[in-house]
Order: sequence, then C-alpha cells, then structure tokens
Amino acid sequence: MKINIRNCNNIDHGEIEIKENTLNIKHAINGTGKSTIAKAIAASVNDYKNKSKELLQLRPYKLREDKDAVPVVEGCEAVQNFLIFDEKYINEVAFQADELVKGSFDIFIRGEDYERGILEIEAMTSQMKNTLNGDEEISGLLADFEEIITAFGREVKHGIHASSAMSQAFKGGNNVANIPEGLEPFKKFIQNDNNYKWVSWQHQGAPFMDMGSDCPYCATDATEKKEIIKKVSDVYKPKAIENLNKIVIAFQHLEQYFSEETRKRITGFITKIDGYTDDESNYLLEIKEQIARLRERFIAARSLGFSSLKDVDKVLNAIKNQVIDLSNFPYLKSEATQAKADIVNKELEKLQEIAGNLQGKVAKQKLLIRKLIEEHGEKINQFLRNAGYNYHVFLKEEASGEYRLKLEPNDIIGEVTEVKSRLSFGERNAFALVLFMFQALKEKADLIILDDPISSFDKNKKYAIMDMLFSKGKSSLSGKTVLMLSHDFEPVVDLIHHHRDRFESLSACFLENKQGHLIEKTIERKDIQTFVDINTSNLADQIHALHKVIYLRRYFEVINRKNLAFDVLSSVLHKRERPQIYEQREIESGVFELVLRDLTDEEFASGTAEIVGHIHDFDYDKLYALSSVNAEMKKLYLDTTSNYEKLHIYRMIFDEKAVATSNVIAKFINQSFHIENDYIYQLNPRSYQMVPQYVIDECDKAINEIQ
Repeated sequence: MKINIRNCNNIDHGEIEIKENTLNIKHAINGTGKSTIAKAIAASVNDYKNKSKELLQLRPYKLREDKDAVPVVEGCEAVQNFLIFDEKYINEVAFQADELVKGSFDIFIRGEDYERGILEIEAMTSQMKNTLNGDEEISGLLADFEEIITAFGREVKHGIHASSAMSQAFKGGNNVANIPEGLEPFKKFIQNDNNYKWVSWQHQGAPFMDMGSDCPYCATDATEKKEIIKKVSDVYKPKAIENLNKIVIAFQHLEQYFSEETRKRITGFITKIDGYTDDESNYLLEIKEQIARLRERFIAARSLGFSSLKDVDKVLNAIKNQVIDLSNFPYLKSEATQAKADIVNKELEKLQEIAGNLQGKVAKQKLLIRKLIEEHGEKINQFLRNAGYNYHVFLKEEASGEYRLKLEPNDIIGEVTEVKSRLSFGERNAFALVLFMFQALKEKADLIILDDPISSFDKNKKYAIMDMLFSKGKSSLSGKTVLMLSHDFEPVVDLIHHHRDRFESLSACFLENKQGHLIEKTIERKDIQTFVDINTSNLADQIHALHKVIYLRRYFEVINRKNLAFDVLSSVLHKRERPQIYEQREIESGVFELVLRDLTDEEFASGTAEIVGHIHDFDYDKLYALSSVNAEMKKLYLDTTSNYEKLHIYRMIFDEKAVATSNVIAKFINQSFHIENDYIYQLNPRSYQMVPQYVIDECDKAINEIQ
C-alpha cells in the first residue's frame, strides 16, 4: 500500500510504500519525521474506525491559521488492527506491577487451541453449573452466607473481632428489639426498617440541642425532654444499627437451613437484651465455620471445570470429594439444606459417569499449557542468552488459574519485583520489544509499526533482537506487514547485506525530508558498501576534480596512508597557495612543535604522481585558483546535488570560520559530521542525502550572502 502524507508536523507532503507481508525498513537520519509517520498512520486508522479527529493534532504550527490546510493521510484505509512499539508502549503496556507485560496470560497461553480445550471441558460440566447457577434459592443462600461471614470481620485468636459488624451490633445486646427505658416513645422509629437513617438524622441534629431550649427538629420548647432526646444519640449509632438490621435479616433468611436446635439458639441470640458471652461467641464462630465450608462446597460445584480439576491425580476422586454430606455440617442439617445439597449431589453423580473422558480432556489441556509455556519461555530465554542478558523468564500460575510472565536473575533465586525501576534503559527496551512481538502475533495485527526500536542497544544485542523479531519461522514477525522506522543503519546492513538468507520478504528504503518534501529511495544490497569502495566508485565517476580531492583524501585517511599525496590533497582543501606539510621542529632543547613548511619540488612531484593515478585531471594550481574565488566556489556549491559534498565546499569557502547563527550548527558543520566514521558499511553520500537538510539550509544562508 502507498501511504500519502500531507501537512503532518514537519512533513508537508510525501509518499511511502508499505509492502504487505514484508518487513519494510525505512532508514532516515534524525529530524526526517519518522515518528510523525508512525503517529500519522495510527491517527488516520483511528479516525477512520472511530470517527475521531486525532490527525488534527499533527497540524504543523506554521499552518495553525490556515483552516483549509488540514493533516491528511491516504492509503491505509484497509488497516483495521495495528500495533505500535514506541515509548508509550514501554511506559503503559510493558512492566506491570505483577507481570512483565499487561495481559501476559492472553498473549502467551489463551489462544485458539486453549479456548477450544476449555470449551470441551466446559461442555461436559455445563449442565451442573447451569443448574446450580440458575437456582435463585441457592444464589440467595450463598448471598446470606456471605453476609454472615463478612459480619464476623477479620479472624482473631480469641472471640469475635471487636471492630466487626457482628461485635458492633450485638456486643451490647439487641437494643432495637429491646428498647432501653425512657426511649419507648421512639419505638416506631427505632424498630422501623429504615431506623438507621432516622438515627443518622438524630445524630446530625444532636449538636444543635446545646444552642437553646428549643428542639432543633421542631423548634418547640424541649427543656424537659432534652436528656431523653440526647439519649437516643448516646444509645444508637447509625452504622451499628444498619449492621444489626442486615445481620438479623440474613439470619432470618437462613432459619430454614439451620438445624432445629441451632435455629432456636440463633433466634435467642439476635433478640437477646444483653451482649453475648464468651461461650456464645465461640458457638457463633463454630456456626460461621460450617457456613463458610458449606458455602465453599456450593461455589466449587458451581464453578467446577479445568481450573479446579487440573491439579488432581484422578478426576473421579475429585468429583466424589465434592459430594455434600450434611452429617459434617450439624448446625446446618435441615430438610431445606438437604434439598439443596441433593441438587449438587445428583449432578455430581452424572459427572462421575463421564469422569474418564473428562480426565482425558483435562490432561490434554494441561499438556497444551505445558507446551506453550516451554515454547514461549525457551524462545525468550534463548534471546536473553544470545544478547548477553543475565536473566530468564518464566510463566507463573496465579491463584486465579491464569499465568503471568515473571523475570528472574540467572544467579539468584526469586522473581524480580519493580522491574521497570531495576532494569537499565537498554534492558527495558529489549524486553519490551520481545514482549511486543508476542503481543503482535497474538493480536494478528494488520500493520505492525516499530518506531526507532533498537538504536539504544549495543551492536551484538541489536542483531540478537533483529534475529528474534524477524528470522524465518512462525514464532516471529517474519511474513507480517511491518513498518520499521530507524535512524540506525546497522539493521539494514545485517538484514539486507550480511544475513539475507536468514530473513525473508525484506524491503529497505532511505527517507529524506527536503524542506518538508518527504522522499523515499530504495536501498538494494549493492548500495551498501564500505567507505573505501564508495571512495573508489566516486573517484571513477564524472564529477568535479575538487569533489574527487575530498573523497581521495578521506580514502587515504581511512587506509592510514598519510603520505606526501595526502599532504598535497590537504593543502588543496585548506586553500594553500603552495602545498605544505606539517613536521616537528625543536624550538628548544627537548621541546617540539608542529610547523608547516612548503613541500620541495621533488616531494610535490612524488605526491602529485600518486594523486594523478586516481584523479587524472588533477591540477593543483587550477584547484587553488578556483578555491580562491568565492564566487566560483559558490557556483560549484549551488551546482552540487550531494549534501555531503556541499558541506565540504562550504568548509573550504569559509575555512572553518563560524558563520552559522547557532554555535551547535557551526560545530556540526565544521567538526562533527563525518558519516564515514559511523559504520564499516554505509550508503554512498552522492546517492543518499546523509547530511541533514537543516544543516544545508544553514549553509545556504551564508552561501547566498556571497556576491
């Protein structure tokens, strides 16, 4: 697909091609607009799908007043599902508090095969679960069980927790059923279903009783009743009353499920005028324990499936262990409880008949999970070994039955916590990239975008990552539609030049941004050369002799041949009327300094003879004459199409004088930019604009001042 981009940040217009089922590497120097391309495509897809206006956020600042000049991206309308690796992914998706990547269970385990196996097991246990989940009385029973259990609060060594709802409501007796003396006039309010709201209202008005003799509720004289009114607030607390109501109702709902003896004792307890004794406290705790155990049995039966069967040796025994025998629950032994237990037990009997088949399905599912864990774990750990990271990962099963990806050092036992803060910047990026790959495979993204993914890594780690991501095989991004934007040239060298046989479906291009115009140029294997080869090729081209001087001098420098020919070439570039050479001269005993002296005629002839072997039309005097006339040098500069060559002509014209308005730009122009130092292999600067356009724009300003 061909993507047309207009009016997006620093891209005025341009077109790039993304080949489907191919790794599309787009190499570009910083400032070209790589991240803008990623953001523009993402915003365009989101806008198309969600009717949003994300793309408007990329409107260039220079066009803020032009309402007609809106950002436009065309050509990616077919993309429905994309995934981007960038800083946002690292910060928001990777390195969660309890796992290496958000949703690691879904990414590594829950696939089509896993879901199919779960469905097969669910189909065999669904009748029982549907029966139990569809019984409203059982649902109500479990809700009341939960209300009672919760009321006891946190367990303590002795008795009932003092701050629990049970203790707050009944420690002093049931003062709702047993209204204290003097408060009888308030009976209909205290024993109302919404009594806790009335008590709360009382508490809110109580402080106003001290403002005078009038009642704060009805504004009549309340002098004689003030103490009685205050007593309501002293005796009754809104939260305690609310808890008491809930617990009483829950116990009343459960009456039919208690044994006769238990029912009588509970009824006496919840209506008792005094608080409970230690013996009564222990009795209540015994009831709570049986309620909790029976509740667990019902819940286990309602959720019987792979999670509850995967750790048992024999499914048949596990099913038999779920049978409810009320002789083990004496406080809950009643006809009503037995009726509900019978529902569970009958369904369990049906399951016993197919236990063998069910065990086979469970075993098959366990085998699948083990296989997935081993495959994914080994894939990631092999990468960690190859890249030299002293860690390994493993999938750890949680209590929920899901698995989470964890990290552990090779030399220390125990998972790494707070992973994000413990790993280095490069380690975080590497882990995040690998996790991103598995997520992209899982989500089957139509388009996968990598925004400058590996520039922060060492050379050996870069290749290990690229091999992990793109080598041939189904467990990599090979054969997927991938857009990789990178200012790093090494991936291009590794994938296109060195190891082409290990990777398939590759495409590489160079992106140039020339004053807002985005230009794409293909990179073939033949375009990736050593700088020695590039110099040799350029010297053979029909280019100006001064450009050849630039390449030949650099060629001698690279091969460390700083001889007389090198000195002659250097003299040309430094605009010396006579060719000169640096030599050490003793200025006083034991003290030397470098000084320039003219070459002898013999030295000049020797150096020139070697140069002519490479530059047939080399003429020192003509080149010096040219370099001495700024107007002629300006013309050569303007006629030159290579930014690299322009930069050298600029340096010659201004003889390394800092004429740029920015000190940073000036240093870049005069000293810093030596593309040939970056890599053994590179692109020919005559064919690919490796010098940033903003640097050339700065040079142009000074050149245009020359008359």
